Amino acid sequence: MPVLPIYRILLPLLLCLSIQTTATPVTDFPEGTRGLLFRAAGSNTVGAHLMLNFLKSYLLAKGAEDIRVLPLQAENEYRVEGLVSGLPVYVEVAAHGSSTGFKALLAGKADVGMSSRPIKDREVVALATGGDMLSTEGEHVIAIDGLAIIVHKDNPLQALSLEQLAGVFSGEVRNWRELGGLDRPIDLYARDEKSGTWDTFKNLVLRKRMKLSSRAERFESNDQLSDRVSTDVGGIGFVGLASVRNSRALLVSDAGTKPLLPEQTSVATEDYVLSRRLYLYTQPQAAVSFLREFIGFTQTDMGQQQVGRTGFISQALISAPADEHREGPAAYLALTKGAQRLSVNFRFSHGSAVLDNKALRDIQRVYDYFKREENLTKTVLLIGFGDAKQSQSRSNVLSKLRALTVRSALHKMRISTAPIAGFGAYLPVAADSAQGKVKNRRVEAWVK
Repeated sequence: MPVLPIYRILLPLLLCLSIQTTATPVTDFPEGTRGLLFRAAGSNTVGAHLMLNFLKSYLLAKGAEDIRVLPLQAENEYRVEGLVSGLPVYVEVAAHGSSTGFKALLAGKADVGMSSRPIKDREVVALATGGDMLSTEGEHVIAIDGLAIIVHKDNPLQALSLEQLAGVFSGEVRNWRELGGLDRPIDLYARDEKSGTWDTFKNLVLRKRMKLSSRAERFESNDQLSDRVSTDVGGIGFVGLASVRNSRALLVSDAGTKPLLPEQTSVATEDYVLSRRLYLYTQPQAAVSFLREFIGFTQTDMGQQQVGRTGFISQALISAPADEHREGPAAYLALTKGAQRLSVNFRFSHGSAVLDNKALRDIQRVYDYFKREENLTKTVLLIGFGDAKQSQSRSNVLSKLRALTVRSALHKMRISTAPIAGFGAYLPVAADSAQGKVKNRRVEAWVK
């Protein structure tokens, strides 16, 4: 392997790591602070509960008192307000769907966009006058969510593939018996067109090859959709993980992948095929008072605790024993025997060998994890995976280089690692499509 490709991998990484990734400590409000702090618009998945809980915790950490939530005139809009020395301070939130957040940023009607999908290329271009929305100052991953496929608790079906789901929601499959279930018509429930949840479902399940059946009932709210499914034995829908409520989530698989439930580890590592990231987007050149501090707060332990309490998956690192039934090459099973899996997979920017924005923050999280007293004598084992190439040997080499990229970042933080390994296209977590290739290019982290 020539030196130049490795150089091209490592140099951009080291440049990216010069960006500050630690969260700024929250300080009390300056005397005399009052009025509107900033405005948030976008995803209902983020805005319905998570943003509300973030804001209440943030205002409390800043020393505000008598914190309350006031509904505004329109549905799914509210104000979180507190008092500072008797003066009101507040943040206004409008949660009508991810696309509305980017439109509000462009129109100057919001300071931060909430999104349950990555920003689209055309939105990056439209907002470019305010800075690079794909930079670490523009894109902020605040939580991990699993898009849950939900049915009534009395539905005996346990698992569906993405292909089966596409057939169901396109209307090609209309009775549960066609899937091995009850002889009962299938009732469809879906999020509305403005929703990032719908956008994620459309891309990952329907994959723009199929259209949603006209029979589907549409909802602006995850919770309302879930509550409707919980009253309909023939119903099926999709919601964010925090909104499963009284319905039941199914196991889901893609071609060549293992069926998984949207649970703590599978979602945190993004191995679950319908896992997704939740984002806040800010224009880097906008100087909105308190907004940068709030963004930093969402990344702190206190902020990530709110993620877990709200029902999503926190980015705070935990370790879990290896699954006794895990699969893979003999060398992989031997390496991970007796080790514990960290709740993170390192991934890379699209079409690049550079760690993405979440991975850059995860480097800091790994550093914090291994600086805890109980972890000082432990080491991290990095195992790279990738997508299929012309040969398995080439795939193995590239996956090992990905692990080398992460190891170099950790060594820069003075975190020691065990020898790295790469297993190429083994153990895919997504089908071998354009989107699947990006997800399969990952580095697992194990503790030994």
